[in-house]
Amino acid sequence: MGSNRDKAESDITTQDHNPYDIVKGLLRESVTKLGLNDNIYQILKKPMRVFEVSIPVRMDNGHIENFTGYRCQHIDILGPTKGGIRFHPKVNIDEVKALSIWMSLKSAILDLPLGGGKGGVIVDPINLSERELEVLSRTYIRKITPIIGPEKDIPAPDVNTTPEMMGWMIDEFDQLRGYNIPGMLTGKPVIIGGSLGRLEATGRGVVLTIREAAKVLEMDLSKSTAVLQGFGNVGSMTAKFLDELGVKILAITDAHGGIYNEEGLNIPELLEFVKKGNYVSEYTKADSITNEDMFGLPVDILIPAAIENQITKETAPHIQAKIIAEAANGPTTPEGDQILEKKGIFVIPDILCNAGGVTVSYFEWVQNSMNYYWDEKEINQKLEEHMKFGFKSVINMRNEKDCRMRQAAYMVGINHIVKALSARGWIKDSDLQANS
Repeated sequence: MGSNRDKAESDITTQDHNPYDIVKGLLRESVTKLGLNDNIYQILKKPMRVFEVSIPVRMDNGHIENFTGYRCQHIDILGPTKGGIRFHPKVNIDEVKALSIWMSLKSAILDLPLGGGKGGVIVDPINLSERELEVLSRTYIRKITPIIGPEKDIPAPDVNTTPEMMGWMIDEFDQLRGYNIPGMLTGKPVIIGGSLGRLEATGRGVVLTIREAAKVLEMDLSKSTAVLQGFGNVGSMTAKFLDELGVKILAITDAHGGIYNEEGLNIPELLEFVKKGNYVSEYTKADSITNEDMFGLPVDILIPAAIENQITKETAPHIQAKIIAEAANGPTTPEGDQILEKKGIFVIPDILCNAGGVTVSYFEWVQNSMNYYWDEKEINQKLEEHMKFGFKSVINMRNEKDCRMRQAAYMVGINHIVKALSARGWIKDSDLQANS
């Protein structure tokens, strides 16, 4: 089931910035910077399909609660759409639209034959019993069955959803179809077709991009310090792999509080502590710290690994890190981004930094289609190759266009999609030239 720390990771207070408006602004800016016609922006700004469903669930007390769910598919020009399902009380249609566009760009940057999708249900899963959560999961997948499948749209876990829940969902889909279809979703338990390395993939990818950024900045990671916001799956795996590289992690925060040790936290011990169901803030071998104070620490690397709108015009001025690695989706507002740019902070944007998850999900889908499975060493090697390819593509674009990393990442993704649009005849040669 979703752990308390998953809940904590997803509940850190955010400001009211509409992520769909943010992503549309970045798309328009990047299309212009690339010298493309506004027609390209018009194609990319809206998802091709948005599906809303009602999900009636009989609760344990006999009352029927009707939840609202969404599935959004941005563009399938490169292949079936792909993206997670989140269960959260703040899920809304604009968030799901934005996340689906980010998924399209991630896949394009890493040269994956996938489009972007995203789904969600408006619910706080901590308030549901295990039976209620299973019924909700199965009913949701049943309601979106007409638009998903291994050749159409491939869901996966996201905030507050787990491999166990993916198992319920794929079982429901298989029962409806009458046979096993392991490639209809990813992030499921290994025993029923999940991929080795999937649980660690996003955090591992984050650390791979940090390693590449350190090379650009000529930083020695074994002598570097870091802080993390959020300690769910992504944050904890990022901490684990950074610790293995010799990075000293000084502070970690989540919705329940934070911990700090100027000598560095004992990450292996902390991982075991949290695995037992404890909150990070309950760890006694460290001092307490607030999220605001942690953001202002003089460290080399800051990793927001929670949710949207964490680095804002209020928090950005206090940041002293040399690298910001966006393990979360949309953690930086446009105002915060401008401040980071003025401060000369090297930002690894979310659509590059956290793309390890969709990459290994792609590997899982490929393995399902072959019915042949790779060992973890091979998966991690392939993940490293893809992450290095994506990072190099973005760095090259940044250097070519003399722009910030976020804009470079968007431009790499858009360029890749535009090539496919042109190859399929969706656009004309005139669309590749800016409006006169």
